[in-house]
Amino acid sequence: MLAPGLLLLLGLTIVAGRIVVAGGAVEQAAAAAARSASLSRDARSAQASAREVAQDSLGQQGVRCAQLSSAVDTSGFGTRLGAPASVSVEVTCDVELADVAVPGMPGTRRLEARATSPLDRFRGRS
Repeated sequence: MLAPGLLLLLGLTIVAGRIVVAGGAVEQAAAAAARSASLSRDARSAQASAREVAQDSLGQQGVRCAQLSSAVDTSGFGTRLGAPASVSVEVTCDVELADVAVPGMPGTRRLEARATSPLDRFRGRS
């Protein structure tokens, strides 16, 4: 009689754990992507670098996204030298939950994280 309730509780615990772990991984991926983008010399390479680093970071942490997207704000590359500027990256990952068979649970959960990293004030930009 208690078995179905305990199994449901165990399933919910697994889902909650997966969401927490994946959320931390998405935050770390956003921070790594922003840092990588801030080390680039121009906006185009910053965008490419950020996307690649975000994807690699999530892959290394074992997080599978049904859909992964990253938005990179490189407007800081347009500021003049000596002025403070930064690069921001927002990573969105739809984490798959379908393999955890809990009745009534959606198949995916959208996780988002945003990170900003400063650009070197006196490093050449283009």
